[in-house]
Order: sequence, then C-alpha cells, then structure tokens
Amino acid sequence: MWRLVATLTLAGLPLRTLAAEGAAESATTILTWGDQGDGTYRNPVLNADYSDPDVIHVGDDFYLVASDFHFVGIQVLHSHDLVNWRIIGQVFPRLTMHPRYDEMTGYAQGTWAPVLRHHDGEFFLYVCTPRDGLFMWHAKTPAGPWSETVTVKAVDGWEDPCPFWDDDGQAWLVHSRVGAGPLILHRLSADGTQLLDDGIEIYRGPVAEGPKLFKRHGWYYLSLPEGGVDKGGQTVLRAKDLHGPYERRVVLPDGSPHQGGLVELANGEAWFIGFKSTGCLGRVCHLLPVRWGEDDWPVFGDHGQPVEHWEKPGVDRADPVARPQTSDEFNGSTLSPQWQWNHNPVNDAWSLTERPGWLRLKARPADSLAAARNTLTQKIWDHTGLIDVKLDVRQMADGQRAGLAFISGKEFGWVGVVQADGARRIARHGGDGPELSDGDVWLRGTYEGDAARLWFSLDGKTFTDTGTKFQLKFSQWKGARFGVFCFGSSGTADVDYLRYDYGKR
Repeated sequence: MWRLVATLTLAGLPLRTLAAEGAAESATTILTWGDQGDGTYRNPVLNADYSDPDVIHVGDDFYLVASDFHFVGIQVLHSHDLVNWRIIGQVFPRLTMHPRYDEMTGYAQGTWAPVLRHHDGEFFLYVCTPRDGLFMWHAKTPAGPWSETVTVKAVDGWEDPCPFWDDDGQAWLVHSRVGAGPLILHRLSADGTQLLDDGIEIYRGPVAEGPKLFKRHGWYYLSLPEGGVDKGGQTVLRAKDLHGPYERRVVLPDGSPHQGGLVELANGEAWFIGFKSTGCLGRVCHLLPVRWGEDDWPVFGDHGQPVEHWEKPGVDRADPVARPQTSDEFNGSTLSPQWQWNHNPVNDAWSLTERPGWLRLKARPADSLAAARNTLTQKIWDHTGLIDVKLDVRQMADGQRAGLAFISGKEFGWVGVVQADGARRIARHGGDGPELSDGDVWLRGTYEGDAARLWFSLDGKTFTDTGTKFQLKFSQWKGARFGVFCFGSSGTADVDYLRYDYGKR
C-alpha cells in the first residue's frame, strides 16, 4: 500500500516520507470480524469501544446504545440482523447535570452504562452518572428528537439502572451502586419520571452491576455481569416474586463477553450482545446465541462458552455488509452522528454553515489539549488504520494551534499547526517542523496495534512521518480515540474532510 520516497529530519529526529498508492478500501470489504458475507459472522460484531451495550428488539428493528462517559452524546445504532450496524442519531447534545462537563473536568464520569427500553409506543433511555444522579430521556423514535434531560433523582453513587413495566402496569427500576453492588429495586411512576420509594436490596453478589430485568414464562430474570470489567463473566438470577429470593446460575465463565442485552426473535431464537475488554480499543461487542432450556434457564453461547464464528440470526430482513459511519466530507448542515465532543461543546465556536462543505472550529483559550473545548472525536476501529485530514489554516491567529490527535484518556498525541509572531509552522507534541508558505495542510494518523504515528504533508501527496510515537491505551474507562482540535485566544481553522480507512492487514 505504501512506498518509501524520501528521508527528512525534523527537530533532530529522522522522518520517513510516504506516498499513498491505491484508493481507500470499500466500507463493505469483508474483515476478519463482523459479517463474513456467507451467512455467518465472526466476533466481535462491533470492533470498537461500544462499552456496556444494551440492545432491544422492536418489530423488525434492533437498536443498540452504549456508555460514553464524558463524550457527548450517547449514540443510537440500528440493525435488522444484530450483525451489521449503522448510527442513526444521538440522545442528547450536551451533559447538563453539572458544570464539570463545561469545565473539562468530567473525565471518566458522565454517562455510565445506559439502558434502552420501548414501552407504550415510547422509547426510554436511562443512565446514571456516578456523582450526579439518575437521568432519563424519551422519544417517539430512537433516531430522535429526544426529550430534554429528565432528572429522575439527583443522587451520588448510583450506577447501571434498568426500568421494567410489569404485566399489571406497575413500573419498577433496578440499579447498582458505584463499586458494583448491591442491586436495589424501586417502584417507578408509570410515566418513568420519578421513583416512588427509597428502594430495597434484592441481591448482593460478587461485583454485581449492569442488571437487565425482564419477565418470561412467569419468571422474573436479572441478567448481570459479575467479576469486574476485565475478567468478569455473566450471571442470570430468577425468581417467581420480583423481590426474590433469587436463584443464581453462571451462564458465561470469567473472561467471557459480559454486561449486555438479551433479545428474542419472532422465530424463537434468542441472542446476547455483551462486551469484552481488548486493550487499547476498549470494550468491543460480541454477539452470542442463547438457547432457552426446558427448565426455563438460558444457555448462553455454545453450551455456556463464547463463540467466535457462528451463523447469523434468522431474521426476515437481513442487512448488507455494513459498519458504522466514519469518514466525513462535512457537506451537511448538521454533524454526522459518528462524531462526539470531548465534554460539552461551545456551540457558537463551531459551524458547518459559515463555510459550506467545511467544518469551522473557532479557538477558545486552554492550557492544554485535555482542557481544550470543542475537540471533536471518534472511536478507533480494528487493529490497523489510517486517518487523513485536510485543514485550511489561513485564518489562524498568534497563540493558536489546530490539528489531528490520538486520544488516550487525558493523554494526547498530536500533529498540527501552531502560529506565533505571524508565522505558522507544522508542530507536534515535543517539537516543531517547517514553516508554512501556504494555508493548506494535510495531516495523517496511522496505527498498528497500540502503536500510533503522526504525519504531515504540504501538498496532499507526500506525507512526512514526524517520528512521534504515541501509545494507544484504554484510559478513563474508554478505548483510544482520534479527534480534530483547535484552541487559543482567537483565530479559526477549517476542516475540509476527514477520511478514515481501517482493517488492512
């Protein structure tokens, strides 16, 4: 794919210069994961950080949500077959529950494991933030628009809620506590907006969190992970009375995909989507078959073991091979839903309409990239990838910097442009590069495994490796990401496009 064309030097470091050969790979290329194009799939089905996933089935449609922590806002994914997914919208445009999400101090907080439910023609999404409380949004369609944030209860130390409407119309909500347990059950108002009691403990187990409550054949079930994020497994509890006592059965051993949602199809099949921790990518989604035994206990996977390669679900309407959106030419008037802001955006400091076909970012003061407002991010996919960005920096001002960054929690590996004393230069964390004579610059990020590198080009054809190596890591409860940034006392930077190609071997 690449040919070496030159060797240069930047700030005393050797640089490699590469020129691209060939067009970007099609989004429908068969990868080593997901839909294999022959009626089967390989896990993971979502090879990116969709942590703490929940999935529901409404008619012929499946919808999936996942925790996003300090990134805004929760994405909603849609599928017809549980294997091929597209992002159809986001639940909220900002985190309104505390000033920390404007102050860039909410890292690792924000929206923990969400749950999505459909009841009486309405979609409901519940989530806890670890220090702020229990919140809900509702909508007629999962693509939105969604309601304003509903504060169900302002409280410290709750996590992982799940509502449930019983056959008699009574609504309930179960949740865990930060630190993973115990499970607490509350009566919930029929409209889902308020808790009606202080709750009672219904289960205390080894690291009990992420409960999903449902009813089947007269049994109340709680499907939950136990054992922790990295090495946990999945447990199912059941009882004839919602308040217990509950029987317990381990359905997936430690180290398996866990903490997710279970759905049943019209043909009687059942399926579970859970996450598995996988280093710098974060927590990726695995799809496992589920069989209900004659004793009304579920059997997950292949006789209680995870599966790697399996037949796709038997749905009436399968999707073509597809994966969530990534690249963006910025031709629309609204942001594509694959983008997420790092903390809350400053809405008057970005635009897609002031210069149609471009994303305009207006600088706001910050001491570092971790504190910079309006850093726009995406998840990293697969174990290899290439990200290209074109910037117009003609309207930059002294003290401003803008560019492309890899993100691991609060750590940033970046390449971009800085302006000082009226001169603009290529820069990256740790050093400066050549001065620019033109206003256009092309930036590139590449990665293989957890090793990322950063590149620049002055003509869009020949790319120079800055020599900067950045380690991608799971940090602040999230997998590594990339993003575009712009900060300083004044000035703007315009992004023409971001093109992302991943999965090459």
